[in-house]
Amino acid sequence: MTSLPCALTIAGSDSSGGAGIQADLKTFQELKSYGMSVITSVTAQNTTGVQGVHHLPPEMIKQQLEAIQADMPLHALKTGMIADVGMMKVVAEAISHFQAPYVMDPVMVATSGDVLMEAEARFYLREYLIPLSTLVTPNIAEAEMITEGKIKSASDMEASAEHIVHGFGAGAALIKGGHRIGEALDVLYDGKKVYRFTSDRIATKNTHGTGCTYSAAITAYLSQAFPLQEAVQRAKRYITAAIRDGFSIGKGNGPTNHWAIRGEEVRDECH
Repeated sequence: MTSLPCALTIAGSDSSGGAGIQADLKTFQELKSYGMSVITSVTAQNTTGVQGVHHLPPEMIKQQLEAIQADMPLHALKTGMIADVGMMKVVAEAISHFQAPYVMDPVMVATSGDVLMEAEARFYLREYLIPLSTLVTPNIAEAEMITEGKIKSASDMEASAEHIVHGFGAGAALIKGGHRIGEALDVLYDGKKVYRFTSDRIATKNTHGTGCTYSAAITAYLSQAFPLQEAVQRAKRYITAAIRDGFSIGKGNGPTNHWAIRGEEVRDECH
């Protein structure tokens, strides 16, 4: 077995390169993990929005997963966009056999507020995928959808994280507060203890792919055997730098800057 940390992303493709598979692989590369991918959907999109989506057949997703499992080492994995129950069943079956930390980014609600996942898929995600996860990373809107409760305060964020762990069986939950007013607060509950991670709020429209990048950074650090709390801390610093130095590309919301801070610099800052 190689000593090279290897990370897998199971998600949709973003033709503009700012989110999805492309953002995940860029993040893995910058943080010194070898990146692999299983594509669930292909999108035609740019900084102004999504123009088209084509979902791959579950059988093709299964073949990609089997190809990875048969030949490649795997030290951590994440999921992003999984559009329907057919896809989720294939992914859940594969993940149940992977002996690696699993980070779920539940892509349920768009930045615009549009719901991206039908009720049947949301039910399956809660009942079958969340219990397989090492960490779930919802934003506030997604956490409200999972728990069917409102989040108005930092205390509500903590309660929501605890609900996702004890009520739905996640190993841990990270509630991302990027859309709240004030400092950018994220709350992690690992089943025993609550951790808060804060950073200054950055005034920018270039935030395309932040959720993908953040969860991919956590996955990269988990693939390198960092403890969960430290992996989140390092990933928080990475995504903050990526947002701070985001790109003004295109006519809409530009992407984060995946090479704003190198993996070595994150390590240095954390010591």
